[in-house]
Amino acid sequence: MENLKRSIQDIVESSFGSQETVELTRPDEQFGDFSTNIAMKIANKIKSNPRDLAQMLATSIEQELTKSVSEVSIAGPGFINIRLRDKSLVGLVELEPSPIFEGKVVLVEYSDPNPFKPLHAGHLYTTIVGDVIARIIENSGAQTTRLNYGGDVGLHVGKSMWAIVKYLGGENPEKLDEIAVYDRPSWMGARYVEGNAAYEEGEAVKAEIIAVNRRVYEIHSSLDKESDFAKIYWVCRKWSYDYFSQLYEQLKVHSFDRFIPESEVVDKGIETVRLHKEKGIYEDSDGAVIFDGEKFGLHNRVFINSEGLPTYEAKEVGLVQTKWDDYKFDNSIVITANEQEQYMKVVLKSIEQFNLQPAQRTIHITHGVVKLAGGVKMSSRKGNVLSAIDVLDAARAAGQSSDIRPNEDSVLAAVKYAFLKSRIGGDIIYDPGESIALEGNSGPYLQYAHARARSILAKADKSVADLRHVEFGPDERSLIRKIGEYSEIITKVREDLSPHLICTYLYELAQNFNRFYERNRVIGDERQDIRLKLVELYAGRLKDGLELLGINAPDKM
Repeated sequence: MENLKRSIQDIVESSFGSQETVELTRPDEQFGDFSTNIAMKIANKIKSNPRDLAQMLATSIEQELTKSVSEVSIAGPGFINIRLRDKSLVGLVELEPSPIFEGKVVLVEYSDPNPFKPLHAGHLYTTIVGDVIARIIENSGAQTTRLNYGGDVGLHVGKSMWAIVKYLGGENPEKLDEIAVYDRPSWMGARYVEGNAAYEEGEAVKAEIIAVNRRVYEIHSSLDKESDFAKIYWVCRKWSYDYFSQLYEQLKVHSFDRFIPESEVVDKGIETVRLHKEKGIYEDSDGAVIFDGEKFGLHNRVFINSEGLPTYEAKEVGLVQTKWDDYKFDNSIVITANEQEQYMKVVLKSIEQFNLQPAQRTIHITHGVVKLAGGVKMSSRKGNVLSAIDVLDAARAAGQSSDIRPNEDSVLAAVKYAFLKSRIGGDIIYDPGESIALEGNSGPYLQYAHARARSILAKADKSVADLRHVEFGPDERSLIRKIGEYSEIITKVREDLSPHLICTYLYELAQNFNRFYERNRVIGDERQDIRLKLVELYAGRLKDGLELLGINAPDKM
């Protein structure tokens, strides 16, 4: 594709003296393999009719690229459609995607659940999406580090610890042994809901929770492991991290290289904010320390509150500084919910004033809310949270109520693909029945498509056909054309960090193969060797794409 671009660029420059960039797109198959609007782009500059200009260029392209191009046609006001020779289509299959991140140091921070709080469907979403984005970047040649950042200090911990102590009848860590292992995640979530409700009931309880919150910070500053209060904290914190690890193992996502708790970056955040307050970047306001974002078209945010405690913003400053000090990254990708978009803009703008590189090299990707089809937005504060396990259980239940009785691989494929097939940014409406179905645009459908291809290949010896010397029939050509788009798609995925493009491509590829297989016998046909090679290439592309999505490509189902 790049060679074709450069060749057309040379023709345009030598014919008209224009250095306008040539862009190629994929038209509907009936019109050709590539299309360009270059004639229309340069027509105004040289005062020429775009269609006449397109015809002149088409003639030159046919003459000069005759070894790779079989036909050039004109459409509309001046589009140039190009049909490649069959051997050129085979050449596209052999291309590797552009190594966008080769040699770069890239951090990917995602999942980020907070200990002491329920792990909701949003965390499930960012875990799945983050895992795939990290795979995409690593596959592109980067030195990739996967990070998980969570709030083990902060008001939410104060609320939970207040409720936990109350439930235990005081600071009695030995009573935690009475909580069954299986019940611990839901028990912790219930305590957070109780603490949050109590915090909003009246000033007296609110003051108690604020005091508990301060004690949590003191555990870390004094390295307390021995007091009963500290023992309760450390045990419950470990319960949370154990639960997170179990879920990640269940999801079969890549293991994290590092967990960074907020407690690890608190001091650095406070020190950095106070240091740069003296330099005028942060400023005092009503007993707190803020950053005046309004100067930059943003909004003001508090970094150290009137109690002298750091907010999320100060901790984020500490986190960015820790990342930069430890990794000197080329890019740091952070994946969060949409509601944190403005917050992150202010934090990064503040860091930009004293440490430009890490601020400018941070890429913030945001996503919407996960809801069950027909459901409403839920809240962990009110206790009606849609948990990560709820989503997985919904997929299992939908499968058990159907005829397919899916295994755990198919359940994971259903959920992952359902989350990944939509562009990152909007809300996700998750339909369990649709996600688990073997028909339609679903993960299990693509798993079945791969298994079906492998079963065809298992019926015959491996093909040794050299497709570069083959003249394809219409259906064969259509399939090899689609297989050859993979390199372009993955290059685009790497450029835009858009996993949904992989999903769209794989679904279209499977549909294309279905049409081919319905109309063309493979085993026992005189063109068996050629067609087996096509099936082999098709199955390989399906497997490659599914693995990038973190989905198993089974040989049998």
